Amino acid sequence: MADPVIAQPAPFPVDVEAGKKYFWCACGKSANQPFCDGSHRDTEFVPRQFEATASRTMYFCGCKRSAKAPLCDGTHNSL
Repeated sequence: MADPVIAQPAPFPVDVEAGKKYFWCACGKSANQPFCDGSHRDTEFVPRQFEATASRTMYFCGCKRSAKAPLCDGTHNSL
């Protein structure tokens, strides 16, 4: 499997709404980071669905290498 493009070497803070579904870009090619815009169509990557359980700020992975994807786990600190 190929490595995804690093969209940015830091998380994306996003104010999410409870009950709303979000589709995190896994390939790193989306122009709508951190969310999918369909740019993965020429790759082996697929977006990851995230459903917010509460309205709050969440930190979505920007390096595309988090073990807790779609959320940041600090992996970008070791790149």
